[in-house]
Amino acid sequence: MDISGKVALITGGASGLGAATARMIAAAGGRVAILDLNEQLGQALKAELGDAARYVRADVSLAGEAEQAVKAAVAAFGALHICVNCAGIGSPQRIITKEGPADLEKFSKVIRVNLIGTFNVARLAAWAISRNQPGTDGERGVIINTASVAAFDGQIGQAAYSASKGGIVALTLPLARDLSAMGIRVMTIAPGLFDTPLLAQLPEDVKASLGAMVPFPKRLGKPAEYALLAKQIIENPMLNGEVIRLDGAIRMAPK
Repeated sequence: MDISGKVALITGGASGLGAATARMIAAAGGRVAILDLNEQLGQALKAELGDAARYVRADVSLAGEAEQAVKAAVAAFGALHICVNCAGIGSPQRIITKEGPADLEKFSKVIRVNLIGTFNVARLAAWAISRNQPGTDGERGVIINTASVAAFDGQIGQAAYSASKGGIVALTLPLARDLSAMGIRVMTIAPGLFDTPLLAQLPEDVKASLGAMVPFPKRLGKPAEYALLAKQIIENPMLNGEVIRLDGAIRMAPK
């Protein structure tokens, strides 16, 4: 699919992986609806990208807010062709501690935002994308979800995060099969250690230490590298129903 002239909805689009993907879409001649709860960052990115972008505030885990966000994207640009789900949170905790069992609400919130939020936006975006006229090979659009290497190499205290990302991995093939009749592809990217806002809070020496854990290149991943893979997925019609690790060959230790 040629990105030029196409419309993308990006959740978590105001920073990190999402923002890099929004910039890539705009640079390739597409238009982008930035869905994020951080209004300050969302408006700033919208201003940076100009007429190619719109900002929509919404919580991906809430059906009504996500539905309005998808409708706003279609109303602003006339259609929707691409959905990239980057929104996600983490809340580390062990299943039991000296104080007692894990907080169930913390676990549930991570599942709601990361897994249910991804499915929520994907289902709504898929409906909007299905309204498009088919292009080459009958393709109408593409959905890219974001998992994590934690889906495979979950560390101590990552039960909720790993479960949510593992769920996204497991969604990939059935969603691709569900939507194949409509000419909609579904792919998942599983990033490793990336220099995102979550890691930005860490001291530079700690980030350098984390980067050194990567076999090659020995550094944190750059959000632009995630966007580069997203671009290839959008443009390459044979990429469908698969999870791609983007991790420099890292395999996470228990802690």
